[in-house]
Amino acid sequence: MSSLLEARKWSAEKRCRLVVDRLQKNGFEAVYVASKGDALRALLEMIPAGATVGVGGSVTLREIGVVDELTKRGNPTANHWQPKLSQEERNEVRRRQLTSDVFISSSNAVTMDGKLVNIDGAGNRVASMIFGPRKVIVVAGVNKIVKDVDEGIARVRNMASPMNAKRLGFKSPCGVTGECDEEHCEPPERLCHVITIIERRPSDTDFTVVLVGEELGY
Repeated sequence: MSSLLEARKWSAEKRCRLVVDRLQKNGFEAVYVASKGDALRALLEMIPAGATVGVGGSVTLREIGVVDELTKRGNPTANHWQPKLSQEERNEVRRRQLTSDVFISSSNAVTMDGKLVNIDGAGNRVASMIFGPRKVIVVAGVNKIVKDVDEGIARVRNMASPMNAKRLGFKSPCGVTGECDEEHCEPPERLCHVITIIERRPSDTDFTVVLVGEELGY
């Protein structure tokens, strides 16, 4: 008889592999890996030594440890999460991400039929996913898999955004109560400004999605 842990791993792999197949049918390169350690090794193999790497705002990437490993390896990185940057400096780093050799990020949600759903504040992350960098690599844990676009948007508003607001100290409704109140959520505290749905691989972008059989990020 399988243990609970084995059953969970089996379920995660089945879900991820199904979505990998759907992503491939939508034109993306897509792979499944079992763990964040496997994801780190895969990313380091996909990113050439010496390539400039734009780093999207992503808790998933930091959990994997890829940013630190790229820095140790000597890859120049455009990472706007560096401490003590002014807003002007942060925006300049974001602009460099648009022209990086490789852009790495996560996705707020990945649908069962192979679409990527994201909500941004500034829009730099989703802009770099769509066009600019020569190669885009998106990494997402099994917890990001949702039924469809509507469920993906709901997931961002009701799960990812409240945790991000709390992390950043924003006093948006979701950052205070933990619940989305879109009607009364306004700038400058609002996080959700730009929604993108990538239904197929952008035609001029080399785009790989790495699905991980573990829960990662928000």
